[in-house]
Amino acid sequence: MSTKTFAILTDIHSNISALEKGISIINEREGVDQLICLGDCFALGPAPKETLATLKSLENCVFIRGNHDRYLIEKLWEKEMPSLEGMDPYDPINKAIVANEEWTAEQLGKEGVDFALDMHVAHREVINSILIEFTHAWYQRDEEPPSMVEMKNWRSHVQNSHPEVEKFIFVHGHIHTPRFEEDENISIYCQGATGLPFDENPKGAVAFLTVGETVNWEVVRYDYDVEAMINLLEDRQPPFYSNLQNTVRYAAIKND
Repeated sequence: MSTKTFAILTDIHSNISALEKGISIINEREGVDQLICLGDCFALGPAPKETLATLKSLENCVFIRGNHDRYLIEKLWEKEMPSLEGMDPYDPINKAIVANEEWTAEQLGKEGVDFALDMHVAHREVINSILIEFTHAWYQRDEEPPSMVEMKNWRSHVQNSHPEVEKFIFVHGHIHTPRFEEDENISIYCQGATGLPFDENPKGAVAFLTVGETVNWEVVRYDYDVEAMINLLEDRQPPFYSNLQNTVRYAAIKND
């Protein structure tokens, strides 16, 4: 019977301090077979170039495209009324985040766009009788993960082409808060965020998923140099930086 262990990063958002510490934790873990990055790698944070260089240095990593990575490709800021995730185009917060997307693109240049273009929408593996699906949010959309009802409909569809599958595991990012939901033969996992958690716990997060005779989901929360991230935001002052300083400090959305 086969066994495989995945190490998972997600929602780094150019937090190079959290990323480097997360990678060091993964490197210390024995038996990791595959590294997965679930997207939203660059926008918002202060270190897109350093984040890109670090991610490109990783071996055996599958990169999944997040909505912020898609904005980089689409040049969101060039649209007539740019908006993201249903926000009012006239909302100052929306305008500041759009400006941050443009600043991030300027930092990354063509190299960053090419990296985002090479990302996958989803990654699927079948191990024994267990199917694992990795996405940023969902393969149908990248701005909202599926509900359990949607997952059950998806399972019925997938079983037509994979009748041998007895259990379905769905791993996503995007929401920046942990999720652990199980029903029947479906499990939905989210570790939170590597670089920008929203669960009022400022620690970074990496996850380990081992699939074999059994399934083991482990989330590792870790301390990193939060003040270095806050100081780098102050030093480089990308658009929206003061709000992001509070978000990093309190691990909650702070738009005041």
